[in-house]
Amino acid sequence: MKPKELSDTFLNGDFEKVYSQMSKAFRNEVSLKQLQQIGEEFNKDVDSFILQSELPLGNGAKQYVWTDDSGTKGMMAIFDGDHTVLGLQVMPLAVYPETDNVYTETVFDFPFLDKWFVFWGGTNSLVNYHYEYENQRYAYDFMVMNEDSTYEGDPALNESYYTFGKEYLVPADGTVVKVENSVKDNQPVGRMNKEQPLGNYVILDHGNKEFSYLVHFKYDSIIVKEGDKVKQGDLLGLVGNSGNSSEPHIHFHVADSPDPMTSKSIKIKFNREDKFIQGDFVE
Repeated sequence: MKPKELSDTFLNGDFEKVYSQMSKAFRNEVSLKQLQQIGEEFNKDVDSFILQSELPLGNGAKQYVWTDDSGTKGMMAIFDGDHTVLGLQVMPLAVYPETDNVYTETVFDFPFLDKWFVFWGGTNSLVNYHYEYENQRYAYDFMVMNEDSTYEGDPALNESYYTFGKEYLVPADGTVVKVENSVKDNQPVGRMNKEQPLGNYVILDHGNKEFSYLVHFKYDSIIVKEGDKVKQGDLLGLVGNSGNSSEPHIHFHVADSPDPMTSKSIKIKFNREDKFIQGDFVE
């Protein structure tokens, strides 16, 4: 069974085939009978599963996510390079159709140049962990990835990451309303600053009660100040690893107020194809 065949195999009830391909450690945690019981219950009222994303995890491993036609059931599996199933999860998915189809009036560009990888993005919690939280529901996390890896060298060093120090750009014309520039980058990589979750950030007012949040800048790299008028494509600073960040990346979302705790996220209208999801490369 190839990884992309898992969903059909599972839906067809061939749980023995799935089980035989699971790692020994995984089989020690779940019996075939348990897999069958879970699978039969989960498959009720499902006509098909649709592959939503593929996420490289390093060392040949890859994560796959499927949803059913309604988007209310999700399946996630992790395969190693030999197609052994290292993990499998099925779960109900919350959906928010009343806001999933409402876009910003402002048209945005990406806050970067060249090709970047969508690490988190989409309209379910398996491909976008932000989706569960109203204030960040339509956020994206972007990274630079080469050959299925986000770094080269010592993974504990920020400087090893392709993303670290890249230019962080204005995604749409606006006014700078909030800036934080004094938070040190997390070191070693993997140590997260939950006391200052945004780290270094810029919040822009685009009018129409639309505010963009650009988060996790490099320490002391932001070159704009509150009150500045900025144009799409202008330089804001450099990408860093400050705040509640597990490695250098861009966090970008738009909300209806500049208060990160009480605002509500709005789906971003981009100046190009806008159905970006975890696993996509964008530029």
